[in-house]
Amino acid sequence: MSALTDDREDLPDRVSHEGVRTLLKGLRVPRWETVHAIVTVLAEQCSPPRDPQLEVARFLPLWRAIGEGDAGVMKSARELVLGGWGGEDGRWTAEQVAGILINPFNAIEIHPSLAAPHDPLMSEDDWVRVGVRLVEEHGAEFALRALLRILKGDYVDGESGAPYGYQNPSFEAAQAFAAFRYGCKEILRRLGSEPNLLQESIRTMRADETMDREERAAMLEAESDMSLMREVMIVTPHTWDEVSEEAQHQVFSYLIKEIRPTDRPGLPSAERFRITWRIPEPPAA
Repeated sequence: MSALTDDREDLPDRVSHEGVRTLLKGLRVPRWETVHAIVTVLAEQCSPPRDPQLEVARFLPLWRAIGEGDAGVMKSARELVLGGWGGEDGRWTAEQVAGILINPFNAIEIHPSLAAPHDPLMSEDDWVRVGVRLVEEHGAEFALRALLRILKGDYVDGESGAPYGYQNPSFEAAQAFAAFRYGCKEILRRLGSEPNLLQESIRTMRADETMDREERAAMLEAESDMSLMREVMIVTPHTWDEVSEEAQHQVFSYLIKEIRPTDRPGLPSAERFRITWRIPEPPAA
């Protein structure tokens, strides 16, 4: 083992015969550099060979636990880089729990141009408190390394390469959701000041000769559902949250002929989306 560590520039230590003997007999706690070097060369001698980096990452918390007890259970920043979150055996690790708690996705509703819509799992104040506690107990480097892994897409329970809807299909879904939400907000604004708007929009949509066959078929199918239409006809700004999502979508289609995004997703919704109303909005007084 001592010979295997000689002339290795990639190892942190060259271990003497006596150093190897002391380590294997457990006569005293060795330096981490010594353990690192021995574990690396032994991993390379395995048949089949084991990944030296993974083995070093596996031994580091064991070595730290000798002096730190339970505090040594959490990986260091170096281990996190080498071995990731762990949990390959199906059991939750302390790092996975920390990864979920420090993930900003769980504390804020990220802008829809960056992530799929979701409900936060904790408040921003709780997220900050968790981050401060993590830094105090395990150091700023661990917290920052964990956050970097998360922001690059390596987050607990995440699919590789698809963080939070950053890829195009989810971005399109997020943009459609944002457009619907903005359109609903504008619908409620107009319904509050134009009492006959819904009925006039329904008549306009039914008389629209430019409507394609699929859109007209969808309208007729929806209107054949009497329960749905009863909800639609009672929609006001005050009852909006009481009706079904299907009724909200039907009112949306009655009032809005088209809503399309601009090419600048970072703008406020009023500038980001362009609405074509079935009944043009009256000029401001």
